[in-house]
Amino acid sequence: MGSDLLDKLFTMPSVASQFLALTVGGLAALSSASFLSSQLDLDPYPYDFPVLGANGSDLFPMRLCNGFKLEEASIDDIQAQIEAGTFTGVQLLQCYLERIYQVQPYVNSVLQFNPDAMAIAEALDKEREQGIVRGPLHSIPFLVKDNIGSKDKMETTAGSWALVGSVIPRDSHVVHLLRKAGAVLLGHATLSEWADMRSNDYSEGYSGRGGQARNPYNFTVNPGGSSTGSAVSVTSNQVPFALGTETDGSVINPAERNNIVGIKPTVGLTSRAGVIPETLHQDSVGCFGKTVRDAVYCLDAIYGVDSLDNYTLAQEGNTPDGGYAQFLTNQSALEGAVFGLPWLSFWQYNDAEQNAQLMELLELIESAGATIINGTELPHYKEIVDPAGWNWDYGTTRGYPNESEYTYVKVDFYNDIAQYLSYLNNTKMRSLEDIVQYNYDNAGSEGGYPGVMPAFASGQDGFLASLATKGIRNETYWQALEFCRHTSREEGIDAALRYKGQNLTALLTPPDFGPTYEIAAQAGYPVVSLPAGINKASKMPYGLSLMGTAWSETTLIKYASAIEDLQLSSGTPWQRSLATWSGYMDRNIPVN
Repeated sequence: MGSDLLDKLFTMPSVASQFLALTVGGLAALSSASFLSSQLDLDPYPYDFPVLGANGSDLFPMRLCNGFKLEEASIDDIQAQIEAGTFTGVQLLQCYLERIYQVQPYVNSVLQFNPDAMAIAEALDKEREQGIVRGPLHSIPFLVKDNIGSKDKMETTAGSWALVGSVIPRDSHVVHLLRKAGAVLLGHATLSEWADMRSNDYSEGYSGRGGQARNPYNFTVNPGGSSTGSAVSVTSNQVPFALGTETDGSVINPAERNNIVGIKPTVGLTSRAGVIPETLHQDSVGCFGKTVRDAVYCLDAIYGVDSLDNYTLAQEGNTPDGGYAQFLTNQSALEGAVFGLPWLSFWQYNDAEQNAQLMELLELIESAGATIINGTELPHYKEIVDPAGWNWDYGTTRGYPNESEYTYVKVDFYNDIAQYLSYLNNTKMRSLEDIVQYNYDNAGSEGGYPGVMPAFASGQDGFLASLATKGIRNETYWQALEFCRHTSREEGIDAALRYKGQNLTALLTPPDFGPTYEIAAQAGYPVVSLPAGINKASKMPYGLSLMGTAWSETTLIKYASAIEDLQLSSGTPWQRSLATWSGYMDRNIPVN
């Protein structure tokens, strides 16, 4: 046999080798086909695309999480499922991420995701395997408003492009405490830019960096601000709880407009260290949850004294040992409670149809053994309550800037923002002047001039008003601060709570009428807002709030949880219900 032939025989592939090659190639092709087909959505309804013709919550139903109905699940429900082995913390996080991916293109409540969230969840799962459970928030995902600092791979910008790239020195105190409690920081939520300080004619829930957040009950109306994304994310079941901040209504307003529980604490109960400020006189970090208990778990984790916020020193001796969750109760606690109804101060100006529905809820509360006394008024309501609605410059409107909240807020912001900016690295923003100039230089994205951007119709007139003060605490400043404190505290809420020598349990107010939380904000007093129903025509929710004196969180939580239990057990329609997703295809900006 010639050498050429031998070479051909030895180099020719055998039948077996040819078969093997075909088999491997075939398997690879099949594997590739399977891999590719696994990426196709062959059953897009009802979870991945809203079905035309569907109504209400049927438009965006939530997938089961390893067979468990996570939608509307409480934190206790979730913890029970983790303990039972239904899912791990990592799997729970994945389920919430799937929900976010489902609804985020519509409601736009998440501004930035935490790239470390999965690693945090994994570490907490390992702790649980070792028998370590830090508390009720262990493995529970949450969001924070984008003005609450987190020292990680996310940026804290208050929704403004001006602070992109800046580096904060440390976690905010509240984020630090939530990490310590075992909660999983999923990301930052969208908000009204600069927490509504920059403009007085703007779209709630809009920021240059984050875009427009939407209310899943009605996409065409004001979604509630400025903690918009935080509230939207909770009501649409993207996280069980979230943090917001309030200077004047920015927790209570989005809570009631998104049909969830909002707790705005006494100023000084929660530290503001690491939070982008407006005024230290009124700023407060608060909690959102679908239930009072969930919101209280959040509050228990974040309150406490902080050496970096002197206001928190005032809580010593005014907070309970063992936290606030111990005060959660049921409807039986309503027996003997005496609530005040400041009708002339607030209720007479609220929407009549809404009042009629709220009266049915009040009658239900009375049927459980509570007494509601009408006419428990704030003595100076005619001077401090604008019948037209929320107006933090009502003093100036009446011709008395020395009786206006806005007078001192403008001054405080100028000084407080400069102090905050001084702590930042990697930014040229060092003063309000720098921010104002940035907005002018980048008018296309930040709408620094009036009429450039619909969401900031007045440009940055709030900043300009603050800038004009130069931070000077003149006589008018001190007079305004004293007037607002006096008429909202001892001659305001406290006076209304002392009715004819009788100490009332709390004041019941309609938070859809903005001056309710406005007066509480000026006082620095706590408010808890409960879901109370939905307007049949607008599809928008409204709430019922409990208002108390300083450090009365124990009382407000006790009776808010009692009313909530009464709502749930009675079957009244005036309670929380799922989002209606009305107008979900509309994309008008701004939202009026």
